[in-house]
Amino acid sequence: MSKKQNVKKEQEVNLYYFDNGQEETIDEITKRKKVKEREQRIEERKRQKFDDKFDFDTETVIGMTNKNKIKQEEKKRKELTKKQIKKNKLMKKIKKIVKFTLLLGIIIGAVIFTTCSPIFNITEIETLNNKIVSSDTIISLSSISKNENIFRFIGTKACNNIKQNAYIEDVKIKRVIPNKVQIEVIEREPKFGIPVLGEFAYINTQGYILEITQNELKLPIIYGLQTSEENIKVKNRIIEADLSSLETILKIMNAFKDSKLVEVVTSIDISNKNDYIIYMQEEKKTIHLGDASNLSNKMLYVMAIIEEEKDIEGEIFANGDLNNDFRVYFREKV
Repeated sequence: MSKKQNVKKEQEVNLYYFDNGQEETIDEITKRKKVKEREQRIEERKRQKFDDKFDFDTETVIGMTNKNKIKQEEKKRKELTKKQIKKNKLMKKIKKIVKFTLLLGIIIGAVIFTTCSPIFNITEIETLNNKIVSSDTIISLSSISKNENIFRFIGTKACNNIKQNAYIEDVKIKRVIPNKVQIEVIEREPKFGIPVLGEFAYINTQGYILEITQNELKLPIIYGLQTSEENIKVKNRIIEADLSSLETILKIMNAFKDSKLVEVVTSIDISNKNDYIIYMQEEKKTIHLGDASNLSNKMLYVMAIIEEEKDIEGEIFANGDLNNDFRVYFREKV
């Protein structure tokens, strides 16, 4: 086949006929298809952008909707939590009330049992540390009696009743379950006597008047106190000025302790603060002590003279100033 014939044939192959009678080559058709495809792709991209924008807006709307739902759910959850908290609090209160009621019931039952059961009736009342006041007196003052329920008496009231006795300084009452009561006392101890209207009022070292009696106890008698006779009553206390003098008397008595002469002191006269006078009936001696200064040195001389002048009645004068060459001396009674 000649070359002309091939070109012609190739041209014939590139011809294409449409129904409308328009004649196009294959290259033109291909080109047109590419253009169309490109236009379709552009259109597709536009539509995709629109869809993306729509999706973004939709997601925004959906996101806001979800947030609202979350807020609503959170609100509901808080409300439920508040309700649950209130319910829990109510349940706790109910439980407390129930527990309290049960405990109260148990306590009431226990009280009824302990106050009514004969197991707790008192069978023994014991007093401790009492040497001056009798056990019967203490028990009588307490108003506690045998066969009484151990929980029915009031301890404070019983203690106050016992303290009505001037000799009783302090009281402790102990219940020993099931049926024993112990009454422990601290007593005031009489140390000196005060003459008053033919009787003797006995006081302790704090100046409390414990007893007024005609019986003379073997205790030093103090003369020269300023407390008036109408104020000398049981459970009263001597006046302030006499309390100061009492402190001096105690110092003098302590100075006698080393020689055991304190046991033979019969009386002390404090009328003159510059010359305390001590009388010892057993030793037949009257001691003029002067004031309360330099007691230790004075006592050394006094004890020496008492030992030297044994059984000789007379007076010892220690009422001078030892620092100015005063010498303690003895004068026999003529």
